[in-house]
Amino acid sequence: MVANPRVCRFKIQLGVTMGIPNRDEVEGKFDQVKGKTKETVGRVINDRDLESEGQAENLGGKVQEGAGKVRRKVGEAIEDVGDAIKR
Repeated sequence: MVANPRVCRFKIQLGVTMGIPNRDEVEGKFDQVKGKTKETVGRVINDRDLESEGQAENLGGKVQEGAGKVRRKVGEAIEDVGDAIKR
């Protein structure tokens, strides 16, 4: 039987339960890394346009990751309510 990824949760060492990151969270984190890289390269080669592009991409990635976290938390809350009703 294959586990449903929406329901799968894993326990971190601190005892906090966290859901599997969704596509927005992963893509947002990737955009942050790309943006930070462009920002650093732009700073090294003294290219202000590349540096600014990197800053914008980094910020966009943070926003996308945050939206993904909100979506995941809402989904988990809905699942928890559904589980409570089933009991």
